[in-house]
Amino acid sequence: MTPRKLAAGNWKMNGTIASLAEVETLMREHGNARCEILICPPATLVHPMVERAGQGVVAVGGQDCHAKDAGAHTGDISAEQLRDAGAVYVIVGHSERRADHGETDAAVAAKAIAAHRAGIASVICVGETEAQRDAGETLDVIARQLAGSVPDCATAANTVIAYEPVWAIGTGRTPTNEQIAEVHAAMRAALVARFGDGAGFRLLYGGSVKPSNAAEIFAIADVDGALVGGASLKASDFGGIIAALDAA
Repeated sequence: MTPRKLAAGNWKMNGTIASLAEVETLMREHGNARCEILICPPATLVHPMVERAGQGVVAVGGQDCHAKDAGAHTGDISAEQLRDAGAVYVIVGHSERRADHGETDAAVAAKAIAAHRAGIASVICVGETEAQRDAGETLDVIARQLAGSVPDCATAANTVIAYEPVWAIGTGRTPTNEQIAEVHAAMRAALVARFGDGAGFRLLYGGSVKPSNAAEIFAIADVDGALVGGASLKASDFGGIIAALDAA
């Protein structure tokens, strides 16, 4: 069975209890969505959002997890704790984690393994910087990150891959359709070569996705959804992206 397309929202370090009203609006206005809807709020909101969402259309995930299941790691959160709070996904390897916290591909793979150990799916992020893009290194960078960040235990059921060119995140800039298509085709080929069933992995595009450009992006081959930052904070914006994905 073909996996459902996925509209994933990463709230980053944004949102309070009052923000949960946006989830209620999404459920009310997109309760019959054909695509899967995921929101990854700050850790403080995971359980409250799960309680608010109930068994509705919105799934809830974390934004990061530690590779260990427990221990003396002040300020960190384990995949098991996220699962206990009701999360069913966790983002790992986002470029902001790689840049701000020095996370390596090996560290990202360890976190993905932790997610799978806890019974939740990982959304593994890859993407090149502007300097790497300008140097013509994009496909090499993506291939290296896929090889190092995606663990051998990854399957289409427990892993989603998100391509987020670092230079397009929050800048309002997006790659051309041809550039997105080239990277997604390369990712698909790499996953097929490594796993055999790579055609089943959902590949998301992320980087300044908004209602005005979503339909065009979702028409590109091998784009199975989006990982959305700022435009996921408001139901009015994220709803437009969900509608575009349903229509794709």
